[in-house]
Amino acid sequence: MPSVLTLVAVCLATGSVAGMIYQWAAARQLCLFLDAPRLLPLVRPTVSLLKPLSGSEPYLLENLRSFCRQNYPTLQIVCGVAVATDPALIAVEQATTSLAADQKAVVIDPLRHGCNLKIGNLLNMLPAATGEILIIADSDVRVSPDYLDDVVAPFADPKVGLVTCLYVGRPVGGLWSRIGAMGVNHGFLPSALVARAIGRRDGCFGATMALRRETLDAAGGLAPLKDVLADDWALGAAVRRNKQRITLAARPVDIIVHEPDFRSLLAHEIRWGRTIAAVDRTSYMASVITQPVMLAILAVLLGAVAWPYLGVLIVASGVRLWAIRTEEQALALPRAGLSILALRELLSFVVFLIACCGRSIVWRGRHFTIRPDGTLESKEGIPT
Repeated sequence: MPSVLTLVAVCLATGSVAGMIYQWAAARQLCLFLDAPRLLPLVRPTVSLLKPLSGSEPYLLENLRSFCRQNYPTLQIVCGVAVATDPALIAVEQATTSLAADQKAVVIDPLRHGCNLKIGNLLNMLPAATGEILIIADSDVRVSPDYLDDVVAPFADPKVGLVTCLYVGRPVGGLWSRIGAMGVNHGFLPSALVARAIGRRDGCFGATMALRRETLDAAGGLAPLKDVLADDWALGAAVRRNKQRITLAARPVDIIVHEPDFRSLLAHEIRWGRTIAAVDRTSYMASVITQPVMLAILAVLLGAVAWPYLGVLIVASGVRLWAIRTEEQALALPRAGLSILALRELLSFVVFLIACCGRSIVWRGRHFTIRPDGTLESKEGIPT
């Protein structure tokens, strides 16, 4: 009769085989997505782009300039900060010099609305926005000149309530930034496409969230999100409750990944993991299937290094490497070395385990606990 360890090893090896199938599907979905044609909008309504900012960060000026250089006729950019001494305002002034006075607005307002300071900032900014379509984009995002056309085009379908963008990680700095970007490019991005391929349409990402003003009003506005960690997912859920769809823009945007050290990277990825777990813990735990190499390694260890498990490990390593190389080619990324790939695989598994086992996060230097309903509770007694 097989031992408990043997049974666990068999389950892990089976999971690894399933993970290999996932890796093939993920690479294929990415290629299909990038090969799909770009659509031009039938009309170009006025757009207000909302950029909530807090402090300086690497390449902020270049990121903002990319939004100011759009091939789009009617764009207003609204930037918001909490205090007049925020260094982000220097980049805002430099980036928007080419825009007319009615194409830009800066909101400086210290009013806090809840634990989610980004949503609080956006609530302060909304009265200054004049566009028919509102677009919220994070500060680390960089876009092409055709970005607004990609985002606006899906609104030709009246059933589309929200348009969001996938994103590609572009590292700046050293080793930890590169590893962080790899987590985006070979983890998040293909997995989001697989999720949509199997019928999930709830993905909504902070890199871009675009919706008509009346859609936002019908969904209850931003105020209900003031204490929610996964504000992007919650906004998408509010739109879907009104029987409208979330769709993807035709091309991903870039996000600038800057992780100065391992501690920064680990805290960042644990926050991401626990954010996803707060939204759907069952699906997050099931996502371990996306790590066939680590599952195979565990099977080998528990199976007393038996040849069948070693064979699974060899094949899993080959399939994972093929998927990464395919994704690198599709995204025009430089080839990563085997040692950094191995480190990325190990870190992904460690982050997965930690994220499954706790609810504490660090967000912009502040410590929070994620309540079971996905809202935030400050651990520092900071008033909101």
